[in-house]
Amino acid sequence: QVQLAESGGGLVQSGDSLRLSCVASGGMFEYLVVSWFRQVPGKEREFVGGIGWNSADRDYADSVKGRFTISRDDAKNTVLIQMDSLKPEDTAVYYCAARESDYYSVSRARSLYPYWGQGTQVTVSS
Repeated sequence: QVQLAESGGGLVQSGDSLRLSCVASGGMFEYLVVSWFRQVPGKEREFVGGIGWNSADRDYADSVKGRFTISRDDAKNTVLIQMDSLKPEDTAVYYCAARESDYYSVSRARSLYPYWGQGTQVTVSS
C-alpha cells in the first residue's frame, strides 16, 4: 500500500512561483509513475503532468506546458512540481497520484491511479 502526502500549497499572486512536494511511503518508489491532478469545485479532476520511472517520461497538459516542471528524487521518495508564471486559472486543489507499473510511461487517465494524496490548495490572485 502506497501513501502519498502533498505539501507546499498556498496563496500567491499572478506571475509568482510555487513548488509542491509529494512524498510517498510504502511500495517501491522507483517503480511508481507519479502524476499531478487538480480540481476546482464543480469541475472534474484534470491531469496536470506526470513523471515515469527514472524520469524517462514526462507529460504535461497543454495548459501548463512551459510553465510547470515535474521532477523526482527516488532517494527521497519525492516528486516535485515547480509551478512558474502562475495564473488565476491555476487556482485549484492539487493532488498527487501514483500507480505501480511495469512500464515507465505516464498516463493521463485518473482511473489508472489507485493511490492519491489528500490534496493541497493553490490559490493565485490577480
